Amino acid sequence: MKSNIIKEKSFDFAYRIIELYKYVRYEKKEFVLSKQILRSGTAIGALVEEALQAESKQDFIHKLSIANKEANETHYWIRLLSKADYINKKSRESILKDCEELIKLLTSIIKSSKDNIKK
Repeated sequence: MKSNIIKEKSFDFAYRIIELYKYVRYEKKEFVLSKQILRSGTAIGALVEEALQAESKQDFIHKLSIANKEANETHYWIRLLSKADYINKKSRESILKDCEELIKLLTSIIKSSKDNIKK
């Protein structure tokens, strides 16, 4: 089976988000924000999987665009959890780096897919 970098990275990121959720939920006893980051952070990979089964190029772009929105929302929740002292600076920087990498990948794929449609 051929390797798919966005599929692999979004899956690995979702796993990191689950681990972060468990830490914030059970160790820090934060119940609302932890659910928000769990939802948005795991949705990215699910939307990538959906996009890979898209019915058309437009559907593919649409699903990846939603994944990109979820990645940006997740970026927000990570920053907020850090600011509220639920996660430390080292954890924040590590997971933000992964999130930003996903955003860049998604943005690049969306842009090149749109450019290919125009050709």
